[in-house]
Amino acid sequence: MSKKIAMVFPGQGSQYVGMGKTLYESDIEAQKLFAQAEEITGLPLRKLCFEGPMEELTQTVNLQPAVTMLNMALYRALKRAGVQPDFVAGHSLGEYSALYAAGVLSEADTLKAVQRRGQLMHREAEKYPGAMAAIVGLPIVQAVELLTPLTLGGRFALANYNAPEQLVVSGAKEEIAEAMAMAKKAGVRAIPLAVSGAWHSPLMEGATADFTALLTTLTFQAPSIPVLLNVTGQPVSNPAVIRDCMCRQLTSSVKWTQSIDHMRGGGVERWVEVGPKNVLKGLVRKIIPKDEPFHFHNVEDPASLATFLETLAV
Repeated sequence: MSKKIAMVFPGQGSQYVGMGKTLYESDIEAQKLFAQAEEITGLPLRKLCFEGPMEELTQTVNLQPAVTMLNMALYRALKRAGVQPDFVAGHSLGEYSALYAAGVLSEADTLKAVQRRGQLMHREAEKYPGAMAAIVGLPIVQAVELLTPLTLGGRFALANYNAPEQLVVSGAKEEIAEAMAMAKKAGVRAIPLAVSGAWHSPLMEGATADFTALLTTLTFQAPSIPVLLNVTGQPVSNPAVIRDCMCRQLTSSVKWTQSIDHMRGGGVERWVEVGPKNVLKGLVRKIIPKDEPFHFHNVEDPASLATFLETLAV
């Protein structure tokens, strides 16, 4: 029996200068998609991806459509090669690539959504500067118990349930400093993250209405592949519910551990990170027990795509 496949899509933090260049040079369909993405967004995405500079590529208004464009092009290459996933999921920004892969959003609507999302997140981060940090080494239940009191002030959130012992917190800088101090006092690591805003926290609330207005203009279809949503950690099939979850995603926690556990329960043994770098590989490895069958692949360019396809042929 063939192993079930889950495709997972990365988001912010996976970018690098040069990403997508070899795919673009060798894939006519990628060239068409990149041109379409530039036309829709009005951004020089090819130049940003291939040449940088990194400072410009990393700006959230540029990064969100750039990473999504590459994720989609790689998924299309996999699909043309006959690879059919049993589940899809994306981490934060990567969730839009998963929605595209599942047939929920069209190419154009996916790009419109992530461009507006980046603009609004940047706007709110300018208004309400914040920070994020990873709390590492404390079981999630204990980390939640320790830090939940900080959420009562309305400027702090438990943002990403990334792994059984990795919780990312987000919010106002003062609350993040306090959370880091509490974690260190508890004897675990607190690592500040290099981000430009307090993503998935109440500080993004001002973006919700404008983003909801944009999403109501887009067409959401029922998924053709089970897609795990960040807000629920579960598959959702109703297009209206998916739209509502994406409206809430800006300020809601990313239930990544719960999403991976659901796919594990569905029989997934082969995991494919579709996009630049392999940030999600480390998280998935931390979630899956060591004695459980596990095969992880990264597809970010023609060479890694060929390597993955070779493993399927064995």
